[in-house]
Amino acid sequence: MLGKPSEECAVKVMDTIPLLMRFIRADMRENSVASLSIPQLRSMLFIKRNPGASLSEVAEHLGVTCATASTTTERLVQRNFIQRNDHPQERRRVVLNLTPEGKQHLEQTLAQTRTHIADLLESLTTEEIAHIEEGLTLLKHAFERSELKKAP
Repeated sequence: MLGKPSEECAVKVMDTIPLLMRFIRADMRENSVASLSIPQLRSMLFIKRNPGASLSEVAEHLGVTCATASTTTERLVQRNFIQRNDHPQERRRVVLNLTPEGKQHLEQTLAQTRTHIADLLESLTTEEIAHIEEGLTLLKHAFERSELKKAP
């Protein structure tokens, strides 16, 4: 017996997204001229989207302890990809931002991965690509609404 359309769609989302993420992670790792680890790349992406993020926010995003996130970000600080500063109002809080070199490296890695994804999609028709774009837009909006409901 078939489930509701939303349940069938959820199965497809859960089957497809991990496959897509494995491809993106492997490709970004391969394209990282600096040979960064996936946690390092994920940290940089999070900080790019959340300038001034704290160490605990990075840890939560990665699903690791603050100590592990500290080690990950320290390696990025040593390579001049991340800048770590003390928070102006909270002495014990650290503020993380990408350095110009970090931004450049991350953008170069992302651009190469986007090119590889575009190459994979090249065999699809314009109509098929439009369907994918429409579906992704709908999916993004559904999850953005979910995020808004969680916001304090």
